[in-house]
Amino acid sequence: MAIEVLKRGKPEAERAEDDAKTRAAVEATLADIEARGDLAVRELSEKFDNYSPASFKLSQQEIDDLIAQLSPRELQDIKFAQEQVRNFAQAQRDSMLDIEVETMPGVILGHKNIPVQSVGCYVPGGKFPMVASAHMSVATASVAKVPRIIACTPPFKGKPNPGVIAAMHLGGAHEIYVMGGIQAVGAMALGTETIDPVHMIVGPGNAFVAEAKRQLFGRVGIDLFAGPTETMVIADETVDAEMCATDLLGQAEHGYNSPAVLLTNSRKLAEETLSEIDRILEILPTAETARVSWEEYGEAILCDTYDEMLQVADDVASEHVQVMTDRDDWFLEHMTCYGALFLGPRTNVANGDKVIGTNHTLPTKKAGRYTGGLWVGKFLKTHSYQKVTTDAAAAEIGAYGSRLCMLEGFVGHAEQCNLRVRRYGGVNVPYGEGAPAQQAAE
Repeated sequence: MAIEVLKRGKPEAERAEDDAKTRAAVEATLADIEARGDLAVRELSEKFDNYSPASFKLSQQEIDDLIAQLSPRELQDIKFAQEQVRNFAQAQRDSMLDIEVETMPGVILGHKNIPVQSVGCYVPGGKFPMVASAHMSVATASVAKVPRIIACTPPFKGKPNPGVIAAMHLGGAHEIYVMGGIQAVGAMALGTETIDPVHMIVGPGNAFVAEAKRQLFGRVGIDLFAGPTETMVIADETVDAEMCATDLLGQAEHGYNSPAVLLTNSRKLAEETLSEIDRILEILPTAETARVSWEEYGEAILCDTYDEMLQVADDVASEHVQVMTDRDDWFLEHMTCYGALFLGPRTNVANGDKVIGTNHTLPTKKAGRYTGGLWVGKFLKTHSYQKVTTDAAAAEIGAYGSRLCMLEGFVGHAEQCNLRVRRYGGVNVPYGEGAPAQQAAE
């Protein structure tokens, strides 16, 4: 086996040090929000966004005025994208059925899929106004029929961004707040004097937003850890360097710490891609950001075989995986750890991010090993129920239950079962004893 790293990113130790600093800052900020509520949120907004409106919550008139700033084409594009997202989310929702089954005579078991009752959707927007993120969280929650959807986004260049606000409103948000970062996530999760707390926080964000969600998990639900964007390109000689370099840098421009990894079995393609990246960085308008990301977090890994490429890909568990090989469906069949796959050169991550219909809020930092991305099912809780409808079933299940409780030493548990055996089976079971063995056969 020969796996050669042609370009490395920042060492893991330095990345861990960055993470530790982020953790400490977030912990202190959340404590401040919990202690001082609206006042803390306003101070943080002034400090980080230089933004302090009379109210962070937009009125209906303010929402209407912002939407009116969009051209008909821009509004139509937003509506088209939301239609794609809603259609796929609805198809996913339709696949999730409530069930009720009679597992033995007189014993009925079932489950219901119930929407989370209130959700806070974070939509990033400090560096780039992430219009599409509103579709992914707000519109998908709407398809799930969440009764209360609130949405937060930071100001963009000092004021609300019309495109983001339009997408939130059209997506179905019931309350819209213009605030960003830790203060937005903290306010939605913890509540303030003017914001009722929610049951769940969803949406991507920078390292501080992701860490805030991590620290709040348990007090509220979260969708997943969706931090800085990650991308991996798996390629062989069926594609060229321009395609690979474009797909890597297209995601590296998200932020200064967005990992981008080239995984290939072609030394020629790897070397040409590295050169092509250098060329594009000289002309890319967002090169200031993409260059830092590539230099500090970019990697190029050369493998001998497709099996080695598969092994590395599953180990990295990247958020976005662009597969451009002579066996794309083989990777679809065999890959197990990733956020989302983009198969073939006609497909690209940007389409997934903005318009194609799948959800772009995806797991990062290897979370793809244990969860998929945001989808309509994340907004639903599957709750079970049971009922026993006949005396015979109550006595039979009760007898089994009583003996199994006594096996564990739970006498009080056993008595719950014994009471049913006595009442519905006509068998007198002394307190503190398991039901007789023959009861199950009667």
